[in-house]
Amino acid sequence: MAQHSFLLVCFYLSISSILSFGQTEASSIESLVPRSLYDSIFIHKDNTACPANGFYTYESFVQATRRFPRFGGVGSPETRRLEVAAFLAQISHETTGGWATAPDGPYAWGLCFKEEVSPQSIYCDSSNTQWPCFPNKTYQGRGPIQLSWNYNYGPAGRALGFDGLRNPETVSTNSVIAFQTALWFWMTTQSPKPSCHDVMVGRYRPTEADLAANRIGGFGLTTNIINGGLECGIPGDGPVNDRIGYFQRYAGLFKVATGPNLDCENQRPFA
Repeated sequence: MAQHSFLLVCFYLSISSILSFGQTEASSIESLVPRSLYDSIFIHKDNTACPANGFYTYESFVQATRRFPRFGGVGSPETRRLEVAAFLAQISHETTGGWATAPDGPYAWGLCFKEEVSPQSIYCDSSNTQWPCFPNKTYQGRGPIQLSWNYNYGPAGRALGFDGLRNPETVSTNSVIAFQTALWFWMTTQSPKPSCHDVMVGRYRPTEADLAANRIGGFGLTTNIINGGLECGIPGDGPVNDRIGYFQRYAGLFKVATGPNLDCENQRPFA
């Protein structure tokens, strides 16, 4: 009888631990980024001047992160806050509506757009037969990370449960999926590139090729991963500096140091 009671207690404690773990995991982002902080970061995202006003809700952001529990969930509390600050800075630059003399400064206008303005092409790489383009579909930048090209829409859609090649516009009509595509890009290793997540949590291990290209860890390397071909290896690049400006502002709000290597002007882009 005593043994039976002991087993029941152990079973109860095990179930309680599992439930407690699930609640902790589900609430981790809310703890790192409470609604009040989200609102103070994205001061003007719902301004009527922003085409995406009303789209990037706090609820959609939180729901999207639940698909990626390791986002903001690895390392010390400082490391977790740093990663989230870096991610939010990068998506803010990608969707910025700010300008030099903007109200509250140029770095208070993230998440202003949900789709690329005046795309210069349909972003179809016809040589990529694994992720073929569909007729009358375009793969320009959409969502927080401005997901672009058929070879990104295809695997993102497969990973997230929507048809990114047949229905790429989903990224600009469903706010949860929009955030999920940004997190998918952030969390996913696409060789030879490391994931932005691994870079910001200190798990990046440069190869010989990386060292030769001066691709060292830090916020600047996430810029290289996202858009290095157009922005890295260029002294004083404007878009790079805009990304850094957002990061510095958000790091201050998260009360965490940015660390070194913020730019990528001395890095060669990935091949």
